Amino acid sequence: MVNVLITGGSGFLGGKLARELLAAGSLDVAGGGARPLSRVTLIDRVPVRSDLAADGRVTQVRGDLAELLEPVAAGRDVLAGAEVIFHLAAAVSGECEADFDLGLRANLRATEALLAACRALGTVPLVVFASSVAVFGGSAEHPLPPVIEDFTLPTPQTSYGTQKFICEQLLADYARKGFLDGRALRLMTVSVRPGRPNAAASGFLSGIIREPLAGQRAVCPVDPSTEVALASPAKAVAALLRAATSSGQVWGGRTAVTMPALTVSVAEMAAALERIAGPEVSSLIDWVPDPVVSRMFATWPARIRAERASRLGLTPDPDIDSIIRMHLAESRLPAADPRGDQPAQAQYFGVPGLQHRLDDVHRGVHGGLQITGEAVAQEAARQRLPEPLRGDGQQIHRVLARSGFRGQAAADRPARRGARSGAPTRAPRRAVGPAPGCRDHVGFVAVRHAEQRGHHQLLR
Repeated sequence: MVNVLITGGSGFLGGKLARELLAAGSLDVAGGGARPLSRVTLIDRVPVRSDLAADGRVTQVRGDLAELLEPVAAGRDVLAGAEVIFHLAAAVSGECEADFDLGLRANLRATEALLAACRALGTVPLVVFASSVAVFGGSAEHPLPPVIEDFTLPTPQTSYGTQKFICEQLLADYARKGFLDGRALRLMTVSVRPGRPNAAASGFLSGIIREPLAGQRAVCPVDPSTEVALASPAKAVAALLRAATSSGQVWGGRTAVTMPALTVSVAEMAAALERIAGPEVSSLIDWVPDPVVSRMFATWPARIRAERASRLGLTPDPDIDSIIRMHLAESRLPAADPRGDQPAQAQYFGVPGLQHRLDDVHRGVHGGLQITGEAVAQEAARQRLPEPLRGDGQQIHRVLARSGFRGQAAADRPARRGARSGAPTRAPRRAVGPAPGCRDHVGFVAVRHAEQRGHHQLLR
């Protein structure tokens, strides 16, 4: 029997990994042969999704990871029985740049506490650490090479990348000392992520696909010619599982493995979206340069030669079209009608007839749905949205109702800024309010920074 623990288990990637494990029902730990899965423990600050909570093999532990694991004796109790630990919880790139202390606490301190607790177990658990391609960077002294290879020296240029690289080294040293079996895996930018935007600087690489397919506008803050390294959610989970199932000899040492990536330009992503969903959908992308994001991306690698990962049987996605089609299939959105019978965001919230528009919510925030109908509020809570906020976030960003709601309020957004190619501007869109006489009403979509809401564990 195998007990697995996932930090960040309520996040997108953690939840997807948990479902894969539960569906398989067994795990081959470090090449020792498949054994039945007895328990999956999910640690996060918020509840897990209802389908996971309903599985008798799933145990939830709620709280801040660093606080749960300190002192060491408490951490040992939290991890007790875990043979395989996937450490996914972290604050993402944009959050770490905006709040240095948050990054140290959520990324470095929490990982230190986790490793110390693993040592205290005395059972040498297998620990898979989700690192990042952000450990690589370019500077005047150490220019970024055209292609990242297995022997390329990491020179991170962001707080997030630096914290990830420090944690890689800590994990390797704990493994060298025999306290645990450490496997660090450098993930690519994962696209397309479902659901709400997170605070990652790379979040727009999901947003420019996800939001237009949901009938919402999305902002691309970098030049269309910018090349990026991507991996689909399925490829990311496959890489994490391969890290856990490889024998020590096959894994090949204590240094991190860089996973393979699909290299594609942002313009090619938009072109693929147009091929699959039509020009009406791809035209929902607004090309608005952001110097801060552009500078950050200029230091990130786009081309990867991952020979070590290839020897592990890992492969990149074949093309961006396949990634988009995979997202459509998993979102149940037909390519011919990207919004389906209901608005896509309404499908995500589970609220028939309501579309939650977040197209104006800037990077680095989470959205919360506030509505008077008790049943809808309960459904929003079940979908693990932050609790409604009143007056402490940004202004309404258009909540659209298909049935029972109509009417218009004054325009609250300037006309669209055209693309570099001279795309025409459009008239300002209007906020949508409740129809007269409706008892329930759509209130505000209020947002605030993820660190203010304490949701920095909801990352993978």
